[in-house]
Amino acid sequence: MSNLQRTLVWRCLLWPGAEYFNLWREDDGWRLDGAVAMALDGYPTHVHYHVICDVQWHTRRVEVEMKTGATTRMLNIHIDEKQRWYIGGEEIWAVRGCYDVDLSLTPSTNTLPIRRLNLAVGENADVTAAWVLFPEMTVRPLAQKYTHLERSRYWYQSELGDTIWDIEVDELELVRRYANAWEREAVI
Repeated sequence: MSNLQRTLVWRCLLWPGAEYFNLWREDDGWRLDGAVAMALDGYPTHVHYHVICDVQWHTRRVEVEMKTGATTRMLNIHIDEKQRWYIGGEEIWAVRGCYDVDLSLTPSTNTLPIRRLNLAVGENADVTAAWVLFPEMTVRPLAQKYTHLERSRYWYQSELGDTIWDIEVDELELVRRYANAWEREAVI
């Protein structure tokens, strides 16, 4: 049985766009549902996704539909109990062993490692996420580091550069503000 935990809207601060998001508690884990509408690389783009996690916040399934004008692209990823990631029957070897998906155009997936790691204030951890890039919809590993600064604040850093992103979260570990990239506008 599904139980809605939170509904919110994020506004993108980097380019025109917003996301409508739901977090669901399922009998066997968690489900993140999001719909992002934005101008991606100058093109009107709509992305709808579902991320299914088990009770430990290990990603188990990722479904993405991206529409740009009349073009629709789909991405369906299944992750088995040994953390092997598959598109169709084809394993994505580069992300074998990853626990978290990171959808590059939403702050929602930062919740996955934050909840899974359950870091105490002052602790940090290195993780590697299966990073889904948009608009390409390709999957590759991305080394990341999370540092829990205070009750509702983390630092996030990835292998992409020296920038440390300040993330503020609520009591469900959902992003309130993601540096100068995303900001929560409404919540119930």
